[in-house]
Amino acid sequence: MNNAHLHPISSLVREVTQIFTRMGFAFADGPLLEDEWHNFDALNVPKDHPARDMQDTFFIKDVPDHVLRTHTSPVQIRYMEAQIQKGIRPPYRVIVPGKVFRNEATDMTHEAEFFQLEGLAVGPDVSLAHLKGTLARFFKELFKGASVEIRFRPSFFPFTEPSVEVDMRLVGDTVPEKLRDRWIEIMGAGMVHPNVLKNAGVDPTLYKGFAFGVGLDRLAMLRWGIDDVRHMHSADLRFINQF
Repeated sequence: MNNAHLHPISSLVREVTQIFTRMGFAFADGPLLEDEWHNFDALNVPKDHPARDMQDTFFIKDVPDHVLRTHTSPVQIRYMEAQIQKGIRPPYRVIVPGKVFRNEATDMTHEAEFFQLEGLAVGPDVSLAHLKGTLARFFKELFKGASVEIRFRPSFFPFTEPSVEVDMRLVGDTVPEKLRDRWIEIMGAGMVHPNVLKNAGVDPTLYKGFAFGVGLDRLAMLRWGIDDVRHMHSADLRFINQF
């Protein structure tokens, strides 16, 4: 008899990967120790951006110009660069689940290390409508049996233009009562900034793209009603054995 239990993040990564694979997305990965070009510059993050501050980013003392990646977005650049080097032009569709690091205080909803899911789609006619439809299908499959509503609110991120905050509302008898009929801010997204495409070697006059990033820890908390993100990084088997 097998008494092993999957960590909720591992389980979620498997499920998310299957959902996006059915939508035609490939899986990509990248290094946790990232150079500043891929983590910041190529993503149109200015030199004076607060994200580069020592309070937000773990810089590596013995490896100049390198950081523990602050998001999974560098893999966007690496993926597009690799495709261009192989002579493969868009369309591209890729997801990137992985660990990221932020130098911030730990509490019930924040950790210094957590998991993020990045999504990227690039093609000649990609639009915000494609982004909205992709996310609606993803949430509908993830929260099985629920009716999903998506709304966009204007926002700002250096690597997307226009940028949006994505809110989600779940409706249905199978939805946990704490989530039912409530608008929840779930992720940041937008159309890939032309500078980002250009930095990766993709012609922004021919192609457009959308990108999104969501915390997998946050999704897991919503999915299973976990009330403290620190449980997921505690290595406490009493927590793991519940799943």
